Amino acid sequence: MSKSVYDIEVKTIDGKTESLSIFKNKVILIVNTASNCGYTPQYAELEEIYKKFKNEGFLVLGFPCNQFGAQEPGDEKTIKQFCETNYHISFPIFSKIEVNGENAHPLFALLKSELPGIFGTEKIKWNFTKFLLDKSGIPFKRYAPQEGPRSLEKDIKFLLNK
Repeated sequence: MSKSVYDIEVKTIDGKTESLSIFKNKVILIVNTASNCGYTPQYAELEEIYKKFKNEGFLVLGFPCNQFGAQEPGDEKTIKQFCETNYHISFPIFSKIEVNGENAHPLFALLKSELPGIFGTEKIKWNFTKFLLDKSGIPFKRYAPQEGPRSLEKDIKFLLNK
C-alpha cells in the first residue's frame, strides 16, 4: 500500500494517467460519485464549494463507482457528459473505479485505512462518501454520504487557513 496519496496514480475521465502529486499543497475533497443515486444532486453542492474555495487552494476530485446499486452504469464518456450537462462540473472527474473489495483502487484503500468509518469499519457504505485531506495530503476527516458538501465548509476553511 502507498504511504502517501501523492504516490498514487489515477486515470482521468479522458483516460490519461496522472499522479496525485500534481495536487500537492491543496486541500482536497475526494468523493466516490454516481450518476443515478439519490445523492447525485450533491454534484451541484460539490461544484458550488469547489468554485467558492478553489482560488484559496481547494480542490474536489470525483471518482465514479458502480459498486452501490449499479448506480453508475455508464462508460467514461457517458459519465463526463452527464456531469457537464446536468451539473456543469468543472472539478476533475476520474475514470470509474472500485472503492471496496479486492479490486479497490489504491487511493480508496489508503483513505479507508487512514480514516475508518463508524465502528472502525473501513468499508465504504454508499456513493458520495467524502474524504477531506489537508495541504500535505494527510487524510483529515471522513464524511457519510448524507452529509452534504456545504456542511463541510467549516472544516475546509480550517484546513485552508492552517
